[in-house]
Amino acid sequence: MNLMGNQSHLAFTFGILGNIISFLVYLAPLPTFYRIYKKKCTEGFQSLPYLVALFSSMLWLYYAKLKTDAVLLITINSFGCAIEIIYIIMYIIYAPKDARKLTIKLFVAMNLGSFAMILMVTHFALHGPLRVKVLGWICVSISVSVFAAPLSIVAQVIRTKSVQFMPFNLSFFLTLSAIMWFAYGLLLKDICIALPNVLGFTLGLVQMVLYAIYRNGDVKKQQVVTEVKEPVINIVVVNPLGSCEVFPIPMDANVDDVNKQLQAKKLGAEDQLQQDQKNAECAV
Repeated sequence: MNLMGNQSHLAFTFGILGNIISFLVYLAPLPTFYRIYKKKCTEGFQSLPYLVALFSSMLWLYYAKLKTDAVLLITINSFGCAIEIIYIIMYIIYAPKDARKLTIKLFVAMNLGSFAMILMVTHFALHGPLRVKVLGWICVSISVSVFAAPLSIVAQVIRTKSVQFMPFNLSFFLTLSAIMWFAYGLLLKDICIALPNVLGFTLGLVQMVLYAIYRNGDVKKQQVVTEVKEPVINIVVVNPLGSCEVFPIPMDANVDDVNKQLQAKKLGAEDQLQQDQKNAECAV
């Protein structure tokens, strides 16, 4: 009994720490939406990451309510649902017409349609422990499926030999979050909570190792050209449980300066050409 009591207290402690860290991670896109609010335009940002984050939070919230002993999952995912809905509403308000229509269609199809289908199937077709188990593995599959976005950033770091698009602080907190939720799931003996965070911890560790290797790396010229053509880089949002992490890709706010430098170089080259022509005429 004493051992079980200690495990319960430890699970609660790790759950509280996971809530605190995940709360901060959920607020990571705030600078993005402050930029959108100031400019009254979504620029090149996409709504899909926020829709996926909301869908994931809805599923984990439903799962936590079915389990009945995962109160701390309910608190963080309730906040997650609320903050993601705010992000999506802001996006719809300031998005261009086509992007707004696409966002609404995706919201209806995924966040309403798909969730309603999962809700009805698990509620009417499944009963007892089987319902919780099936829903848990659905949550795991959704969480694992979004690893493509962070992995693409890892590939970009290796390709460019630069960590410009992988902030260390964010990677550190996401790794810490994965550790907290893994311990929480382990102490509750819930593989569906623990398993995605093993992948989250592994990915976070890889990111920090890459940061140590490439933190002083130079950005390739090809990357600079890409930034000039496309000054706004989309951000990817991940679920704080460690499975769906948040990876905002910093935007180059000084694109105008880059354009000015390129223009100055162009004018300098023209001036040099004119000077060479004058020298040639004088020689003749």
